[in-house]
Amino acid sequence: MNAPRPELIIEAGRAEQQYWRDLWHFRELFYILAWRDIVVRYKQTVIGVAWAVIRPFLTIVVFTLVFNRVAKLEAPGDIPYALFVSAAIIPWQFFASAFSEASSSLLSNSGLISKVYFPRLIIPAGSVITSLVDFALTLAMLAVLMLWYGFAPDWRILFLPLFILQAFAAALGAGLFLCALNVKYRDFRYVVPFIVQFGLYVSPVGFGSERVPQYLRWFYDLNPLVGVIEGFRWACLKGASPLEARTLVSSLTVTIVLCAFGIWYFRKTEKTFADVI
Repeated sequence: MNAPRPELIIEAGRAEQQYWRDLWHFRELFYILAWRDIVVRYKQTVIGVAWAVIRPFLTIVVFTLVFNRVAKLEAPGDIPYALFVSAAIIPWQFFASAFSEASSSLLSNSGLISKVYFPRLIIPAGSVITSLVDFALTLAMLAVLMLWYGFAPDWRILFLPLFILQAFAAALGAGLFLCALNVKYRDFRYVVPFIVQFGLYVSPVGFGSERVPQYLRWFYDLNPLVGVIEGFRWACLKGASPLEARTLVSSLTVTIVLCAFGIWYFRKTEKTFADVI
């Protein structure tokens, strides 16, 4: 007796549900790609993963010399200016690295995309996860700086994972959007370095948000990194750098919208990636 033939059911919304199940099904590929990116990033380098610490450390030194020594900007309260800048550069460096890596990740894996099926979202998401490794090393550097200055955080440090999650969501949303655009329009890869460079100077890295004129604050607070950076300072520096509720709400709202839009646009264009890449 012949076995019954499988029945194919076409149902609205089922394909979308299957896609998110496929993400879990292909989780091993996610781990493999993330680990490969970590290994390749520091392969055949003289000092290896130490670059993850050296780059932000040199940036901290430059910002301290320029803004503190030359421009005479001071940190609020009795906080050492180097710590004030460090608590901003570390989340900014994570965002910039994750955003840049995610935006070019599909082009870097074009051969894999054109040959086999898997949820393409795995590739840019894996790039963002890879940047978390460097971020963990820079957090260790911040802890060393705190020990050097004899500065210990208080209970606010418990909220730090929330601001890390917000930085992750902002990098993922922006990275997915630029990643999808890069596949179809290759010249967008030249826009990414400009966005990163411009974003560094319009974010409160070398200064506090209180220095921004009030008539610009509503527009300034739309930068999702403003809430992340000010949140990091608030959590790491005992609240000496104030975190305004308006800034937090505006930044968090923009982050959620950016992440949702990035995922939506990526999923909308994903079916064409293999044809045009």
